Amino acid sequence: MDQGATWNDFFFFIHDIRSIEKFDIKMLIISPPFTIGDVETLCNFVAESYNVKIHISKKSKKSAYLITCVIMQKNGAGLHTASSCYWDNTTDGSCTVRWENKTMYCIVSVFGLSIN
Repeated sequence: MDQGATWNDFFFFIHDIRSIEKFDIKMLIISPPFTIGDVETLCNFVAESYNVKIHISKKSKKSAYLITCVIMQKNGAGLHTASSCYWDNTTDGSCTVRWENKTMYCIVSVFGLSIN
């Protein structure tokens, strides 16, 4: 975020990210059922497409972001993840979106950080 950016500015940025993510993740519905050979390609596609779209739509040139994507077969196994950050809550934040179909889960997280 720019110097002087507020949490509200970041909230709208995150709202844009959620819209982008939900739209792109829905594109996976068209893909065939989960196959282990497709996971790397799908993860790369999701992360790279968000990278491009976030870069184009981000409201500030003084911010950095990190995108993670997990795709997992829907077979009853558990998945536990954790993250820990030390940041300024007034200008930095994160957003996670989960999408699923009959055969897979896709979890995308975006972390936005101000650069002052």
